[in-house]
Amino acid sequence: MSWKVIVRSVIGTSHQCQQLPCQDFGDDRVLGDVLIGAIADGAGSARHSDIGAKLAVTTALDYLAATEAWLQKRHHSWDSLPHAPTPETVRKIFTRTVTRICDQFSQQAAVDGYSVDDLACTLLVFLATPHWVAAMQIGDGFIVTRSRTNDYQLMFQPDKGEFANQTTFVTSANALADMQVRVVLEQPTFICAASDAIERVAIRFSDWTAFPPFFQPLEEYLIETHNPKQDDDYLIGFLTSERLNQKTDDDKTLLLGRYCR
Repeated sequence: MSWKVIVRSVIGTSHQCQQLPCQDFGDDRVLGDVLIGAIADGAGSARHSDIGAKLAVTTALDYLAATEAWLQKRHHSWDSLPHAPTPETVRKIFTRTVTRICDQFSQQAAVDGYSVDDLACTLLVFLATPHWVAAMQIGDGFIVTRSRTNDYQLMFQPDKGEFANQTTFVTSANALADMQVRVVLEQPTFICAASDAIERVAIRFSDWTAFPPFFQPLEEYLIETHNPKQDDDYLIGFLTSERLNQKTDDDKTLLLGRYCR
């Protein structure tokens, strides 16, 4: 029993033409039966959002991994707790996570001599055990889970703001107030997190539900692949495909995880 997981980001065609860096970043940590994942999408209007996206993800993973290490020193784990954390507890944990990210942003901006807003990015983070999933989202993008008892579920409706191309960033004054938090008390089998560029092919906007034909091949890829981090040709091929690039010219990030029971 263990998690299979892979995260890959590719630069969008518009950024290639403008010779800009990829402003998405995603990563994961597997600690026993606990999977922690994070994705950030740098704001196109922010000068150093690629740095902000990487710093946000790394800080979030470091903080949440430290909570698991703290529990293990006391002979516990997120997985072994007698009850899943309540939404109130999870909100406190993710609030501390975002606060630490903002502290890191302030330090980075002071050292490099620019504004914190130059690091603006969205953020999606989840902590998954074999028994439950806790997640947060600031801004757009999506997290979808499938459990042993339910089909693919969209955890949050992406924050699209009041106007086109508008959303909330970690650096926004209303970031914590707008942060969405949820705990799913079902045994997860599959989890997918992605930046907003992939929303239009994975999410049905008419009723904000996951589109199963998008997720099924990705889950089958994880089932059939022994080591997805080494065998990533399928995922890279999908993210760079002409068919997908015809739908979006933005940077694209996909995080896939499957718990093998």
